[in-house]
Amino acid sequence: MSNRLLRVNELLQREISGYLRKQHASESVGITITGVEITGDLREAKVFYSVLGSADEAKRAGKRLLAWRDDLRETIARNVVIRHVPLLAFVHDDHTPRTLRIERLLSEIDGEAPRS
Repeated sequence: MSNRLLRVNELLQREISGYLRKQHASESVGITITGVEITGDLREAKVFYSVLGSADEAKRAGKRLLAWRDDLRETIARNVVIRHVPLLAFVHDDHTPRTLRIERLLSEIDGEAPRS
């Protein structure tokens, strides 16, 4: 992936996170934007999000994000200098529970390892 696309991904992630924090602080408290992947032509972007809680809470968060999609695109259009404002697709990133489990297991192993 080119440096330009990486910068655009990071910029979009920052803008979307900022929008959620400023405009929908109480409803989006458990939602974390974990990444953005924009296509090479900058017309479409997948926005990855994780949610603290159950699968039902993740579904509700996805519905909220879809409801806020047009406002998000308007915010991006105002704040980001980009030729085309990308269409946003939201994808639940469910790697967080696995990551937390692996970290817990590693810390347990580290705690059992002999210290030198």
